[in-house]
Amino acid sequence: MLLIPSIDLRGGRCVRLLKGDFGAETRYDFEPHELLARYRALGARWLHLVDLDGARDGLLANRAIIIALATQRAVQLQVGGGVRSSEVVSDLLDHGIARVAVGSAAVEAPAEVTRWLTHYGVERICLAFDVQLDESGTPLLRTRGWRQATSVSLWDAVASFADAGLRHVLCTDIARDGALAGPNVALYAEAVRRFPAIQWQASGGVSAAADLTALAGTGAAAAISGKALLEERLQPEELKPFLRDA
Repeated sequence: MLLIPSIDLRGGRCVRLLKGDFGAETRYDFEPHELLARYRALGARWLHLVDLDGARDGLLANRAIIIALATQRAVQLQVGGGVRSSEVVSDLLDHGIARVAVGSAAVEAPAEVTRWLTHYGVERICLAFDVQLDESGTPLLRTRGWRQATSVSLWDAVASFADAGLRHVLCTDIARDGALAGPNVALYAEAVRRFPAIQWQASGGVSAAADLTALAGTGAAAAISGKALLEERLQPEELKPFLRDA
């Protein structure tokens, strides 16, 4: 399993939200370029960037920073947040982004996103689904920067893209995101069981090396970590098994 560090951008600054709440933001005194260099030095091969302004408002507000980071070619970038048109996808890919993460559009315009998978290729598009478990434990999707509830389950959403050859899915358990309370291991184990051909990226809750080991045991292809890495809760030696260039 690969560890992918995450950087969330809001207003040009590196931040973290607690459980997707824009009113519960923590700002960090790191420049995005500084964090990219730090994670590359640790051995990271990929970096996940989220434009939080874009996720909320539908416009890629931090584009200039993202494009500048891509020019460094130090790591491969996966970028999401506000990707709701083919023009934005093309723009990002043309400027060196390795993979584009598509969230709300995959729920609201699945036919269009299916065409993107075909046109750009399944290695260059990742579907990013944010979920909240209902009373029965079913993971239901939320969109528009986690603010809009839906009745669509994660399982139905993934299944709807099966014929398009969907390869990469990033799933965030909103209740765990930024909480440092441990990941929802059962959710990702079930995801891998239902869709073993998908390269699952598990996001939300990582706080210790034991969490990475537990996620690796589910068969997840990658784990996304933001806050734990920002606050250096994980030591470099603990990260080496999950960073192929360490």
